[in-house]
This record gives sequence, C-alpha cells and structure tokens, in this order.
Amino acid sequence: MLKFNVLTLRSRNQRDCSGTRIPVLGSAVYIFLLASILFILCAGPAEAGAPLEQIKGTVDKVLEILRDKSFKKPGMEELRRKKLRETIEARFNFEEIGRRALGLYWRKRTPDERKEFTALFSRIIEKAYIKKIEAYSDEKIVYTDENIDDGYATVRTKIITAVNTEIPIEYRLLSKEGRWEVYDVVIEGVSLVNNYRMQFSSILHSKPYAYLVKVMKAKVAKKD
Repeated sequence: MLKFNVLTLRSRNQRDCSGTRIPVLGSAVYIFLLASILFILCAGPAEAGAPLEQIKGTVDKVLEILRDKSFKKPGMEELRRKKLRETIEARFNFEEIGRRALGLYWRKRTPDERKEFTALFSRIIEKAYIKKIEAYSDEKIVYTDENIDDGYATVRTKIITAVNTEIPIEYRLLSKEGRWEVYDVVIEGVSLVNNYRMQFSSILHSKPYAYLVKVMKAKVAKKD
C-alpha cells in the first residue's frame, strides 16, 4: 500500500499512515506555533510588521489556552484540543496549502472534492501535532528578517535548541481580506508544501484520486 509521510521537527524516524517508521522532515503547525510563542517570550532583532502582529494575536490565544488551569482538569483534554484546533485554523489557510500541495491535481477536483480534501488535510496536520503543541518547553527563537511584497510576506527565524543547534525556519504568508495567513513553512530549506506535493504526486501517478482520499481518511480515523 502506498503511503504519504507526515512532517515532524528534526525527527528522522516517524511513522507513516500504516505505522511503519519512515524518514521525515518537519511540522508546519508545531514549528509555527513554537516559534511564534517564543517570539512573545524573547523578542528577536527584527521589527514586528503586520504579519508578525497578527501571528502574535493568534499565539496569545494559544498561550491563553495552554496556561488555562481549567483545561488541565480531568475530562477537559478534548475541549482544550478543540480550542487549539480552532485557533490554528484561524491563522493557517489550509485551502491554499492544500491547493499548492495537490498541484495540477487540484484543478481536476470538483468544489466538493476540494472541500473534502482541505478538511482531511487540515485534520491530518492538526491531529498529528496537537500533542506537540501542548508539550511546548523553553526553546529560544531569533527573528532575523521580515519581507512584505505585494500581498505576500516572508518571516525568517532560527530556533535555538537546548544543545545550541540552530534550525532555520521561514514562514510564508499571504494577505487575504486584511489578514495574514500562513500558506507554507520552510524548515532547513525544505518546503512543507513541496514535500507534500511530491508525496501526493507519487501516489496519484499510479493510483486514482479516490485512493489518496481513502488513505487520508484512514489516517484521520486512526486513534492516537
């Protein structure tokens, strides 16, 4: 059975849809939130333009959820994760991420198929990394550069781990109705969108689109 890989930070032995260990690269959701949280806690040298200001608003909400003691009580885990998912979805443009990741195959999909694909894709990313967001610790972040150009923005950062390893991370955002929305994350030179595009193309090169949907549904339905 063909599979596609899910990205996690500097982990070379994660599991694919069937549970087999496979080499992977980095998590957009986890890294984005981790780096943004750290921006609040230890500001870098770059000035915070509109993209960072809006990201900060999202991360403030994430921090509020993570620090809320009422969510740490027994039986509150699902509600906490629901709140985190809603906060993530408000900042990430999963339709744009999905469109770019599916590439030429996106054009062949009906509106209903695109809606279904976007929903499955977002759930796969969120389901895989909510626990990592909840396990946020004390890594450091340095913001090195921010560029805004004709409705698009790039924010470049470095995460510095406890052993002083530097991980370069670039966030790509687009402006939509006065909001900045994340549509790609580049980790150590590797684009999340390009990585998924290669995986989806590999599957769709030899299998029908319905097969990819089947694999994605199985991933979403699988219990943690």
